[in-house]
Amino acid sequence: MPKGKLHFVLHSHLPFVLGHGTWPHGTDWLYEAASETYIPLLKEFYKLVDEGVPFKLSLGLTPVLCEQIAHRQFSGALESFLEQKISDARQNREAFHAVGDDYLAGLAEMWESEYQEIKRFFEHEIEWDIIGAFKKLQDDGYLEIITSAATHGYLPLLGTDESVRAQIEVGVKSFERHFGRTPRGIWMPECAYRPAYKWEAPVGDYPPFDRLGVEEILHQAGLEWTVMDSHLLIGGEARGVYIDRYEALKALWARFAESYKTPEEHRERSTLYPYMISSTGRAVGTAVFFRDPDTGLQVWSGEWGYPGNPAYLDFHKKHFPGGHRYWRVTDSEADLADKEVYHPEWIVDTIDEQAAHFVSMVFEKLGNGGVITAPFDAELFGHWWFEGPRWLAAVARKVSQVDEIEMTTGSEALEEYPPMEALKLPEGSWGQGGFHYIWLNEWTEWTWRRIYEAEYRMIGLVERWIEGGFNEQAEKILVQAGRELLLLESSDWQFLISTWSARDYAESRISFHFEAFNRLTDCVEKLLDGAELTPEEHTRFVLLAEQDSPFPEIGLEHWRPFG
Repeated sequence: MPKGKLHFVLHSHLPFVLGHGTWPHGTDWLYEAASETYIPLLKEFYKLVDEGVPFKLSLGLTPVLCEQIAHRQFSGALESFLEQKISDARQNREAFHAVGDDYLAGLAEMWESEYQEIKRFFEHEIEWDIIGAFKKLQDDGYLEIITSAATHGYLPLLGTDESVRAQIEVGVKSFERHFGRTPRGIWMPECAYRPAYKWEAPVGDYPPFDRLGVEEILHQAGLEWTVMDSHLLIGGEARGVYIDRYEALKALWARFAESYKTPEEHRERSTLYPYMISSTGRAVGTAVFFRDPDTGLQVWSGEWGYPGNPAYLDFHKKHFPGGHRYWRVTDSEADLADKEVYHPEWIVDTIDEQAAHFVSMVFEKLGNGGVITAPFDAELFGHWWFEGPRWLAAVARKVSQVDEIEMTTGSEALEEYPPMEALKLPEGSWGQGGFHYIWLNEWTEWTWRRIYEAEYRMIGLVERWIEGGFNEQAEKILVQAGRELLLLESSDWQFLISTWSARDYAESRISFHFEAFNRLTDCVEKLLDGAELTPEEHTRFVLLAEQDSPFPEIGLEHWRPFG
């Protein structure tokens, strides 16, 4: 039997929140993700290394996430966050004891120990350096870290090819600074793709023009592979990865479903092999791996998949102070009031059974070789699904015991199975229905009007700056305007608006970065007209440069006009 490959691709991302709030929306998101996902994954990876398990996978770390984790303020703030979680668990334990609930007191003690161990690992095992720990695993051959668009801009809907190029080029440069090598793979935000065609902006009064396919811009940046959803390759129903988790998306999808037509199936195509994509017929060098829908559904679906097991820790029901969780899923349809208490002792067998089931599915699908690509948001493992990191490690152990399967990275899989065919693919994403409705709908149209206005203004000012002789002061301010534009373009804002999970925060961030961009570009125009800035305008620039400071290496060349 040929040896098949299992290719996990974990995508880690958070929008830029430093300097923009703490709780309930802001930097606490970052500390939660670090303590509930990134460090727990590192702990499991380190255990596998110590055990000699030959695991491999691809890990996406978005540039904007790396910028925040590597920020000088991050380590101390995360340490304080962990100390607070420990203190809250201790307070919960004392309160439960006081009312005679010794079982919940024991669970509170579990949380106290859990966060003490996370804090110990962070300080002593990886020496406050999450990025460095992942880098070491890559250097040692266990991980392939891949990049993404700089701020997770939704590439198909960005208004200009220059904006797509800036997102990708800045992402590559940031990766090189953090990891000391050039990335070979990229996670396209929301696995969203647009081919080349005469494009017309969905909002605003802009003339249609011939767009480059996203794959062409990836190729120009030297990126060799990416991941897309299976429906773009084989047709059929597009099952979204988010709809199980957000009630607002179910309601929104119901309004779009009437106009949704299931694409024709292409039975001759297989998600077990990568393909080249070319929407123009021109030769390009970027290959695509496609998500395996069967194994994917088992892992990410809270309703049908592994995370919905009644024994697992429930995500939604929390106890305050502290936000610790003491209840189990019980039933995926159960109200919060009906959740029953969590029993950690039930988990070991459940994880083992599910890992064995998953590996048996992989074994069956890989009867003739090939690659099963399993892409997931990394935050599924630990944040949404508390037991997820342990499940992933259990899968790695079981795969190591099966001669016919081995885990792989994207670049290694590409060398083993080079693409034999180039295809033209439709536009789409991994959202429900496979298109853009989560990011472009009646609730978010206004955000795209602001983004397009800023994108066109940025390109025009860069061209004017070049023609005007490269004014140095104008360059510094225009570079900061570029940062504000990148932050404005983040797809998180539309997602948070559509899911109603942090709508006010997302709307305020759109407004903040749009206003900051316009204030800065007003200053640039003033300088290019030969005038001087007022002290107030200069101070505003300095304060914005301190508050929004990711991507120190960017330059105006990223927005140079095409052609």
